[in-house]
Order: sequence, then C-alpha cells, then structure tokens
Amino acid sequence: MSTPSEFPPTRGRPSPVETLAHQLLAALAQHRIATTTQLQELLRPEARLQTLSAPLNKLRHEGLVDCAVLPASYRSRLWFLTREGARLTRDFPALRGRPPYPITTATAASLKTPHTLTVLRTHLAFLTDARQRGDEHGPWDWTPEVSHPLGDGERLIADALMHYTLTTDHERTQLRAFVEVDRATMSSERLASKLIEYARLWTYEPQIIGRPRTRQPIPGPIWLRWYPVFPRVLVVLTGATRTVLGNRISDLQAMATEHPLVATLARQVPMGAAILDDLEDPGPTGDVWIPLAAGGNPRPWTAL
Repeated sequence: MSTPSEFPPTRGRPSPVETLAHQLLAALAQHRIATTTQLQELLRPEARLQTLSAPLNKLRHEGLVDCAVLPASYRSRLWFLTREGARLTRDFPALRGRPPYPITTATAASLKTPHTLTVLRTHLAFLTDARQRGDEHGPWDWTPEVSHPLGDGERLIADALMHYTLTTDHERTQLRAFVEVDRATMSSERLASKLIEYARLWTYEPQIIGRPRTRQPIPGPIWLRWYPVFPRVLVVLTGATRTVLGNRISDLQAMATEHPLVATLARQVPMGAAILDDLEDPGPTGDVWIPLAAGGNPRPWTAL
C-alpha cells in the first residue's frame, strides 16, 4: 500500500491516500480485532507506536472503535469496531465484496482473540517479507474467513485468502493461496480432514435446477467463478512443540497421499505446511515449507 510520503501534497489537488484514521477503520473491519502493535506493523512499520495511539483514541472518543486489555500482556490494547464503526466501514472501497463478520463487543473480542490474532500474525509475516523483497502484497491483499459452497448446504471457510505478486526485473507473477492456521487445538485427524474440503471445492459443480437463468453460470467447477487458477493451499502450524507440529505435518502428508480426492488435488495444486515461527524467521520465502504431495526438501511457498 502506498504511504503518504509517496504522494506529497499538491496545491489545489486532494491526496489519493486515505488518512491513517481511515486505514485503521478499514484494517479493523478486515481483521476483526488487532493489537496496537499489530496495527503499527500492518500500516506504519517505520513509525513509533504513539503515531497510532492518537488517531485510535480519537476514533474511540467518536464511538467508532473500542478496546479491551489483552490478558497477560502488560495492558496491551486489543482494538475492534463498534456497531457504528462496522456500519460506517461497510462500503469502504478496499472492503467491498468481503464477508461482514464484525466483532463489536469486548466479550466477542475476548472469545475470538487467540485465533484471530494468530491469523493476523501470519499475514504480518508474509507482509514483512514482501516489503523486504519488493513484492506486491499489501495490507488489503489478505481476506480473512473466505467462504465457498461445497453442495448439500455445506461450505468451506478458509482462515484467509492471500493475493501476492512476485516481482523481478523481468516479470510479475500473480499468486493466490488459501491459508489455514492451526493452533493445535483440534485433533490432528480433524486438521488433515480439512484438505478433503479443499478437494471437494476443486471438483464441485453446482447443478442447475428448474428454469435456466438469463445469465448462465460459468461452466465447470464453481471455483472458476472467482479464480483463474485454483489457489494453492498453505497450512501454518503453531501452539505446540516442534515434535508435535512435525507429527501433524506428517498426518497432512498422509492425507494428501492416501485420500483419492486429496491426492488428485495435490497433483494439480501446490500444497504445503510450515511452522509459524519459521515464517517470522527466516521468512515465508525461506526453505521452510514442507510439500504435502510428493515429499521432497523444504522450500519457499512460491516453489511448492
């Protein structure tokens, strides 16, 4: 995302850059909840923390955001939109078409805190790496809780959908990925079974019942309505020892090998798993991703 320094003020012409207050509202609408430090890393990584405190407190005074104290954090603040803030941000250009799942009370924020903050932490690892590399991946290129139908009234809900553009001196490569964040709170078998849902999305074609519509849907699997290429599937693990997380990755590999639908998907779509600590150092484009299909050595997510 462009920063104000890239668009110096010009006499008689409005700046194309949203104010920091606008960006803070959009970030909270997108990520549901975030700490002050996370908002700083997301929007102003070079600025002091106090740069965000003043506009956040002003937004709170205006009744658009509220905060709670993050448990066991030396009084770190956890920010979220109020109902009025959620209503105001509904039509922000950066958020159009995104699922409206606001968190508007301190109680709701506390219930969602561990998983939501961990998903945002994962985004920040990719964002920090992209800034260092000069790739195109900004604060709005990550959509939490993306939902797609699987038929029979069931839906797949990915923790996030990531848009990312690799840039070199000679070419730009657009990539997309479904991101699943596992905090080791569910059984390993249940985690691995999430891959079956992606395999179902890969093959699901809705049946047209009754009179044909004037506007015919795109023929083929339903995912073609949104993606030119099926997004790769990335599983990020945390919340346990490396031994436990390694076992969970092995179970994912077994599912990708033994289940016929998942094995077919894995032959066509890049799939990998990595430990969250490794995404933060050395980074997601380091050799930290374990391929789920044919095995092989750890590699960058872009080379799965």
